[in-house]
Amino acid sequence: MENIESIYYIETNRTFTLLRKYAWIFTLTVAIGGLWFPKFGLFVLPVIAGLSLTSFFKGRYWCGNICPHGSLFDSVLLQFSKNREIPHFFKSKFLRISFFLFFSFQIGRKLVSVINIYGQAPFLDKLGFIFVASYLMVTVLGGITSVFYSPRTWCQFCPMGSIQHMSYKAGKNLGINNETDAKVTIESTDLCHECGMCARVCPMQLDPYLEWNEDGQLDNEKCIRCNTCVENCPAGILEIKNNSADEFNIWEEGELDYYHKDNIRAKIEEIRELSGNIKEFSFRLMEPPHIDVEAGQFILVKVSDKHQMYRAYSIAGIEDDGSLIKVTVMRITDGYGTSIIFSDFEEGQVIELKGPMGHELVVDKDAEDVMLVGGGIGITPFIPIVEDIVHNDNHIKNAKLIYGVNEEDQFLYRDFFEEMDAESDKFDFVPVVAFDDNWNGEKGFVTDVMDKYELDDYKIYMCGPGPMEAAARQLLEEKDFDQSHLYAEST
Repeated sequence: MENIESIYYIETNRTFTLLRKYAWIFTLTVAIGGLWFPKFGLFVLPVIAGLSLTSFFKGRYWCGNICPHGSLFDSVLLQFSKNREIPHFFKSKFLRISFFLFFSFQIGRKLVSVINIYGQAPFLDKLGFIFVASYLMVTVLGGITSVFYSPRTWCQFCPMGSIQHMSYKAGKNLGINNETDAKVTIESTDLCHECGMCARVCPMQLDPYLEWNEDGQLDNEKCIRCNTCVENCPAGILEIKNNSADEFNIWEEGELDYYHKDNIRAKIEEIRELSGNIKEFSFRLMEPPHIDVEAGQFILVKVSDKHQMYRAYSIAGIEDDGSLIKVTVMRITDGYGTSIIFSDFEEGQVIELKGPMGHELVVDKDAEDVMLVGGGIGITPFIPIVEDIVHNDNHIKNAKLIYGVNEEDQFLYRDFFEEMDAESDKFDFVPVVAFDDNWNGEKGFVTDVMDKYELDDYKIYMCGPGPMEAAARQLLEEKDFDQSHLYAEST
């Protein structure tokens, strides 16, 4: 488990503006160039003023979006960092207060000494060098902790961060920053997959998905509003917004009815290996004994008690009136969740589920023409969907499943889809292989097959890798397809 924990935190892009990407040049200019030109240190004074004023209205926004040292940590040192868990000592209030007092005493002592030569020629050089020395100290100490722990280790006890904390509290206590205090906000906690991605990419190693307040906002004062969690949320349901602003995504009435996060206890009844890196897990429900689930929905599977983390998997099978749920899992190289599932999950083990959730792939049974497009492991939600189309009452007259893989031996559940094809006149299974000269069926990509059909009358449901989805969307745009009839979910 120790090796698995070492891959919990993820290196990802944290620099979304030119300022955040290149502000580190200012740091090196002052810290190193100031050794020869001490007056460079005077540029630190407006930095202190700027972060103090900004934090009064926006919390630690400066730290995550403007700070030159933060740019150095995120833009340069991240690629050399071990990016592991920051030790609790560095996060402690004791260290933060102690270091702030020590730093303030040292700066104050030096300022008193320099004031004694006010009006003399070397005054500005001496004054500037105080800040050059402090910038150099932060660069060295912050750089070392960045490499050996995590890039933002220094930010846990940074004196400038403490100043921002105090300024922010003053703004809140005075009620002045109510209109300016933008925080990480979730559309609805019902939509959260609790996958922990926001925590795994957070530079400050916070746990947003476990800390939402009643308004769906992150109140943690250590949040630096850097947008990293927003950019990396798989569900795309995060934004940095002010608590007095309008809702940033209004859901139509009834849409949230498809998102049930009921707690479920289940036993792993069977684990079936489909290929070297793909397994099918069958969960027998215990409490409750069954659930109401629709074909096309997904379930949350708890993978970590330490992080209270779940993984979302499309439901690949619904049996015994909703008392047996199947999911198909593909192991991802260096994947935290799938590594735990493949190494720790055993038949007979009791685990926690949540759900069912989602409506993106729930097929409109009043439609007459339906096209299902799957790629790779993205085929799994179409198993219960196809079974439902073939065996249950609906208005569907023409359903096609286009399933693409790179090589013939990568098809999953091929026998099942061929059986459904043979059984029903309204369902056609169209397997597609991209790179296999021995394959005698449709060759190329799913988009090559889609392009052969007149698509205007279809409702299209798509699940597969991002590149497949992007290529399909481009094709549909070129064909002037009504995008409101496209429903997609990426794997």
